[in-house]
Amino acid sequence: MSTHVANKRADAVQDPFKKMHKAKKSAEKPKEAPAILLGEYSRYQIKSGWLAGTFVARAFPKPPTTARGMIAEATGATEVAAISALHEVIDAREDRRKGERRRDTQNGVDVPSVEEYLEAVRQVTLSGPQRAMLTALSLADEDGLTDARMAYAAGYKSEASANKSLAATGLLIAEYLFAGPLDDDAPDTPEGTALLGFRGITASEEDTGNWILHPELRQAVRLAL
Repeated sequence: MSTHVANKRADAVQDPFKKMHKAKKSAEKPKEAPAILLGEYSRYQIKSGWLAGTFVARAFPKPPTTARGMIAEATGATEVAAISALHEVIDAREDRRKGERRRDTQNGVDVPSVEEYLEAVRQVTLSGPQRAMLTALSLADEDGLTDARMAYAAGYKSEASANKSLAATGLLIAEYLFAGPLDDDAPDTPEGTALLGFRGITASEEDTGNWILHPELRQAVRLAL
C-alpha cells in the first residue's frame, strides 16, 4: 500500500463526519424575512404581517410626516382579521376623541383635546414661521398677541401675511383632524383660525383684539415644539 493511499484512509478515520458537515452546510438556505403588507386607513399608514407567532397590524403616521411612533395595534387569526381589528380600534379611538371635544360657543367649533392637537402639530408640515408663530402664541398664554407682535415673532413683514399664515395653519390642522367643516367660524374671522383660537375682548369695536390660542392647543404646542 502506498503512503498516499494510507494517508487518505487515516484522514477518513480521524474525521468521518467531515464531509457530512460540509454537505449539510451547503444545503442550508437563508431564511426569508416575513413580507410586510403596507396600506392606509383614515389618516394612518397600516403595516401588517406575521410577527412572533401571530398576525399583527399596526397603524403609524402616514408619510411624508417626519413623526415617528405607533398609533395603534391589533392582532388576528389571519392577516385580514388583524387589519379588520385594527380598523375597529382606530374607529373607536376617533369616536372617543370626538366625544371629548369641547364646544366653543364663541367660535362655533368643537375644540380638540390636547391629545388630538399634539398629534396634529407633530404630523402636519408647518413652515418655520408658522411654528414660531404658534410657539409665541402659546407662550403668550391667555393674554395673546397683537397682530403686530405675532408678525414680528414669526418674522413676517406685514400683519396681513401673518394672519394669512395663521389661517393656513388652522386649515392644515383641521384637514388632519377631520374636525368638520369650518363654516361656523365667527364673523370677520379668517377661515381656519377658529380651530386655533379666538380674538380677545377689546374696549371698543374699532379695536382688533389679540389672537389667543385655545388652552388645549397652547399646551399641545408647548409639548410639541
